[in-house]
Amino acid sequence: MKKFLSNYKSTIILLVAIIVGTIVGIIFKEQATVLSPLGDLFLNLLLVIIIPLIFLTITTSIAKMKTPKRLGKIMIGIIAVFVITSIIAVLIGFLSTSFIKLVEPEDGQVIKASLEDSAEVKDETEEVSIAQRTVNLISVNDFSKLLSKDNIIALLVFSIIFGIAINMTGKKAKPVLDFLVSANEVVNNVIKIIMLYAPIGLGCYFAALVGSFGTSIAVGYLKTFLIYLFVSLAFFGIMYSIYALIAGGKKGLKAFWKNVLPSTLTALGTCSSAASIPVNIKCTEKMGVPSDIAETTIPLGTSFHKDGSIIGSVFKIMFLVCLFSSGLATTGEVFSVLGIALLATLLVTAVPIGGGTISEMLIITMMGYPVAALPILTIIATIIDAPATMLNVVGDTASSMMVARVVDGKNWMEKGNDKDKDKDIEKENNDNNNYDNK
Repeated sequence: MKKFLSNYKSTIILLVAIIVGTIVGIIFKEQATVLSPLGDLFLNLLLVIIIPLIFLTITTSIAKMKTPKRLGKIMIGIIAVFVITSIIAVLIGFLSTSFIKLVEPEDGQVIKASLEDSAEVKDETEEVSIAQRTVNLISVNDFSKLLSKDNIIALLVFSIIFGIAINMTGKKAKPVLDFLVSANEVVNNVIKIIMLYAPIGLGCYFAALVGSFGTSIAVGYLKTFLIYLFVSLAFFGIMYSIYALIAGGKKGLKAFWKNVLPSTLTALGTCSSAASIPVNIKCTEKMGVPSDIAETTIPLGTSFHKDGSIIGSVFKIMFLVCLFSSGLATTGEVFSVLGIALLATLLVTAVPIGGGTISEMLIITMMGYPVAALPILTIIATIIDAPATMLNVVGDTASSMMVARVVDGKNWMEKGNDKDKDKDIEKENNDNNNYDNK
């Protein structure tokens, strides 16, 4: 019993805090929103540390790689895993909605009537070419803009380039690498300090979320939320178990479920993939994933791999299909839905609030629906935000395990443990050397 409490102490505390917060939200309802600032404080603390965390973890993990081939192998593994799992997610999203009418005719009339109040919605998106949009996504025109969470993809690209440059420079770059490694250790300790506040922050966040949720949702929206919730929970339990089993067998499955709860709760509480990065990296490393793989896959996955958002995009499209037409008549229309869902999700960056507006406009434009339908998708995005973020975050965790399987082979868990032992031995030797010098 003592060993159980020792292993799961922090997880149990987080879980209890969230349960208490949920109960407070149910009892006090909208009055519970008074606790929202305490939840926002936790989220803000996490978001402030995101930029230095991403830069330092990616840069140092790449710079410390002794063989450039490993970096290439990791990147190939990440791309392959992200593509395959994203396709699986979009197919499951479509199968979940293709035989169900998310909107009944009578409720559809109510929702359509609400569009009259939104008829003046303006399309403020610029007509920008795909090439220019890509450039804007992966780069910025001022160094200071890299310090904004709105440009995380550009920061990822810069961090990778900087890490490769340090690796290429060799011994002359050792002082820079030593400084960055030291700074990374400091940032990790900052995260530990922030996580001491996590039970209070997440508890208050849940209280405010539950207190203000759902009382004015139309039947169609409620039905969409309940179906999405069921699909997301089934996907979470079944697909991620399969991914963990493929990655590490029974040992991998056990390690996954033993360590995944903290990142799951953080995702549900903050509704932010970016804010979940620190906790998710720690959870993934506890599963035995080598740090260079975890510290590369998790930040990249935050922007480029979103199982929950992909499934959510399918739900948004199918909601509009039910609302404005009788259904999908041809195979071409089916493939068009799948393609648009994938493309729309790729344009969603790791912005905590409002990051999906561009993708929602893309869905409306490519499906040929009126711009006034934008509020519909905004409402759907809001009500599915928590379970979608949960899948986005935990999907990166499971993907990290599969990338480790691709890069280090079927015995990657043993290799990961050996690397951890090597680190401990190296640290012990350094401590002994320092003691001898004194």
